Amino acid sequence: MFGYLQLGWSLLHSALSSRQRLMLENIALRHQLAVLTRNPKRPKLKQTDRVLWSWLSRFWSQWRNSLYIVQPETVIRWQRSGWRKYWRWKSRDGRGRSRIPQDVQDLIRRMVKENPRWGNMRIKGELQKLGFRVSHQTVRRYRRKGNHKPPSQSWRTLLRNHAPSIWAADFFTVQTLTFKTLYVFFFISHHRREIVHINVTAHPTMEWVWRQLIEATPWGEQPSYLIRDRDDSYGGSFNLKAAKLGIKGILTPIQAPKANAIAERVVGTLRRECLYHMIVINKAHLRRVLKEYVAHYNGSRPHRALGLETHTGPPSQDIPLERGRIVSRPVLGGLHHEYSREAA
Repeated sequence: MFGYLQLGWSLLHSALSSRQRLMLENIALRHQLAVLTRNPKRPKLKQTDRVLWSWLSRFWSQWRNSLYIVQPETVIRWQRSGWRKYWRWKSRDGRGRSRIPQDVQDLIRRMVKENPRWGNMRIKGELQKLGFRVSHQTVRRYRRKGNHKPPSQSWRTLLRNHAPSIWAADFFTVQTLTFKTLYVFFFISHHRREIVHINVTAHPTMEWVWRQLIEATPWGEQPSYLIRDRDDSYGGSFNLKAAKLGIKGILTPIQAPKANAIAERVVGTLRRECLYHMIVINKAHLRRVLKEYVAHYNGSRPHRALGLETHTGPPSQDIPLERGRIVSRPVLGGLHHEYSREAA
């Protein structure tokens, strides 16, 4: 009974419908019948079938009522896919959305790489300060193509910011003319590779080592951290006493010289550039030699870790390069020389 009522309603609705609507509905039903006839098990749609239904959905508002072989959302997906293909075809000759210049793309990727904690709006603001008007969607698009890094500063940045508050300490031995062993103790700053204190003794006791730390920090300019090894000369209470001065002692692992690499490298520099080229007579002689070389090391010697700059920073530009006579000053009797330009 329900089927007859539905059939009667369909006939009445068809009689009252417009001729254009009936033609479109007829096309839709005949197309579905052709598809089912072509493959009765499961309909396989071709590209032309998708184009037809995309066209019908554009010109016929009631197309959903006559569609049975696929879901309406499928037709909507076809239409959107056709829209993308159409604009891809239309933009093939460069008539689509204009791309930003390559130098701006490179600048966005550079900002993303150098500032991993910045968001798209922050980068947009920085570009705006430089005169580049781009949207944050554009920044996001080129951000995906850039270097993906976690939202954290690099280890280089972290260590560079903490380097001024880190010192390192170490011992090394020197043999004299009379086959006696002298002990050299020094502190070096991680910031600009400055040897802040150095001294010599034949008997490194706990009291003597503690006095060196006091002499190295006369005006309360102590570091926050002191990296050292586990030598017995420091004594068991060294860290406790240093903590009262605001210095936290960091002990390196056993037989791990790389844990205190800056101090170990300075020991090698002192040997190769100074001590290997002379015979030490006694403690006074060694102290004088080290004092002269450390003044050269801190003041005039270029450091690879500082980009071949000296501890005091880049050279002054007050004197033009084409003026002034270049003079040299011998260090340690001519073992090294320091060069400078005299004012004209």
